[in-house]
Amino acid sequence: MSNWEVPHEIRRALKITLGILPALMCVASASAAPPMDKHFYLPDAAASKIVSVSKEGTPEAEVIVLTQAVAIKETGPKETVAKFGEVYAFSPTFIAIRRETPTMLTFWNLQPDDEHDFMLAAPDGTVLMHLKLMPLTKTSYIFTFHKDGIFNFYCAVHQPEMNGQILVVPASAK
Repeated sequence: MSNWEVPHEIRRALKITLGILPALMCVASASAAPPMDKHFYLPDAAASKIVSVSKEGTPEAEVIVLTQAVAIKETGPKETVAKFGEVYAFSPTFIAIRRETPTMLTFWNLQPDDEHDFMLAAPDGTVLMHLKLMPLTKTSYIFTFHKDGIFNFYCAVHQPEMNGQILVVPASAK
């Protein structure tokens, strides 16, 4: 390894951190979004040109997104929890959706004592929405993406491990 070559582990950590940073920084600018409360909101008028989100409608597809406890204090492994703290993940971490296809995302928070959230960011890092996922609840919204691209999603509480991507592909020919 030359003096200028960065080890794979450091490159990966930097990629994750730099990928998350714009989305986390945008949370502060999200106050213009219609509030569910001051910290949790659905897409505002500008963001709705990228993705529309609604509690009502007729979805053409559904994806269930689970919160998973990977390593927690109650069940360990103790060495992992001691070194990294509690570790959670979304499952699945990758979702493919067709543009202009109403798709219900149903979030199941399976933990009895841990809140999670769902923060969706546009390909440019702008935060489009932020939802609270209360313990032992199912939360459903119908998403209709109007732009193609890769949309990152995060649990802002459990970073860097709890994240994923939605790939929006062109609408099917009808």
